[in-house]
Amino acid sequence: MTPAGGAPDGAPAIAALGGGHGLYATLSAARRFARHVTAVVTVADDGGSSGRLRSELGVIPPGDLRMALAALAADDPEIRGWTRTVQHRFGGVGALAGHSVGNLILAGLTEVLGDPVAALDEVAALLRIRGRVVPMSPIALDIEADVQGLEADPRVSRCIRGQVAVATTPGKVRRVRLLPASPPACPDAVAAITAADMVVLGPGSWFSSVIPHVLVPELLDSLTATSARKVLVLNLAPEPGETAGFSAERHLHVLSQHAPDFDVDFVLVDSATVPPGREREHLARAAGGFGAEVVYADVAARGTHTHDETKLGAVLEDLWGPAAGAGTRSADHDHVHSQVQERENASWQ
Repeated sequence: MTPAGGAPDGAPAIAALGGGHGLYATLSAARRFARHVTAVVTVADDGGSSGRLRSELGVIPPGDLRMALAALAADDPEIRGWTRTVQHRFGGVGALAGHSVGNLILAGLTEVLGDPVAALDEVAALLRIRGRVVPMSPIALDIEADVQGLEADPRVSRCIRGQVAVATTPGKVRRVRLLPASPPACPDAVAAITAADMVVLGPGSWFSSVIPHVLVPELLDSLTATSARKVLVLNLAPEPGETAGFSAERHLHVLSQHAPDFDVDFVLVDSATVPPGREREHLARAAGGFGAEVVYADVAARGTHTHDETKLGAVLEDLWGPAAGAGTRSADHDHVHSQVQERENASWQ
């Protein structure tokens, strides 16, 4: 494990949970102020290069893991070339077309070393990453969803299986499950959550990258028991397929349905996505079910539906606050709220 270079004394250790581009944004933000960042990554992808390698070689899907490694890679000139190479995707029409170099390296190292976590640690050392990348489970998982709106009777649900199918369904996802049910957690993921000062869940594909973490019993137990300060980061916009038509409040309701006892300290929302008024009142009530306070701030990259790593990092650092290592909400909470409120006010001017 390599601590983040230049992190000040008292900077937190962060465990960031998710997958894909959402986790990439969180990791890019967290590394700006944390002393150590562990990415806990979903392993249910069944599409593209990851799906092919998973099917042909029986490895856990490497794509989201590769992206997390790239997000945490050192920004040194001699490392940037390696990071670009790991992220490079082959073109053409042959057998390698569409595969990322990093996916192939991870698959090969897993076969050589016999352990996907050891393979990740090897690539992490190559990229001198700021922290560690681990899978949420040591085995590849499948996602199964109950989806309405695909039959003539809109009340009838159809079972859809596979992450890609769930993410692109034209129906309304009501509930998701992992297959196998109650899968094992990666011990390193559990240890990272237990040791963290701050845990960040989201943003990302809600049903396929965020909710799966609370469906792994050991992960949910560690998330419930940890003394870390927990932040849930909401998406900037509904996703076609998975969450089309979802309000911010609805995102919280479906997460609660899947993990009724899950609690967080803060729900972080981009201020432009939920205008002041009744929507914020409804969201505050939904967040209350998690024991959380809603924090509004400008965290979007201008003109996009993606999080700006500098803005997100600054707000997460504010939410960590000056009482580094406290691990729970404490007397600095009013100070934190004031800092973030000032940031939000500036975003509306």
